[in-house]
Amino acid sequence: MSRQLERLTLDNLGDLPAACRSCVFWELDPVRRRRAEESGEAAAEKEAWLSRVLLEWGSCGRVAYVDGEPAGFALYAPPVFLPGSDTFPTAPVSGDAVLLATALVLPDYVGQGLGRMLMQTVVKDLVKRGGFRAVEAFGDTRSPGASGGCVLPADYLLRVGFKTQRNHARYPRMRLDLKSAVTWRDEVETALEKLLGAVRPVRPAEPRAHRHQG
Repeated sequence: MSRQLERLTLDNLGDLPAACRSCVFWELDPVRRRRAEESGEAAAEKEAWLSRVLLEWGSCGRVAYVDGEPAGFALYAPPVFLPGSDTFPTAPVSGDAVLLATALVLPDYVGQGLGRMLMQTVVKDLVKRGGFRAVEAFGDTRSPGASGGCVLPADYLLRVGFKTQRNHARYPRMRLDLKSAVTWRDEVETALEKLLGAVRPVRPAEPRAHRHQG
């Protein structure tokens, strides 16, 4: 069994699950997102977004493959490129952090270490780039099965080393310092694998704390 990670590009965007390759939950503000979805242009907007980020910031995702088949992915970028995050009640993301928008390991590949590989690669990428001290993510306090695929379960984020940066009953903002992430223990990596395996590519319910969330 061969496993490999590749940078997310326009060439392999189609390897993401169908629901994810046209999802612009994070990539557009609520008004533009609604317009894109209603006009059927969400997939095109996703491609345009990825093209822009690759040009202006560089690699913003990793795709995992097992024996040449897509098995999972992680998407991350500075919050300026992810305006969907601005509508969360615990926004904004800290100025020294990159936002882990979403991540997924497909059910058939859970337990094979892909989640660990994905996140270690993300952390190493950010450490190499420099200028960032942490990864932040918005957690969902509901049970994993109800969290959908865009907002990661808060309980699992805590288990893998994230700490609550700003508390909220539904959408706490979580933070993982890069220095601590590069020395994850085996049990943390195992929990991380379960985290990503629990995620499903389904759009979550919209945060209700801000009326303008779309």
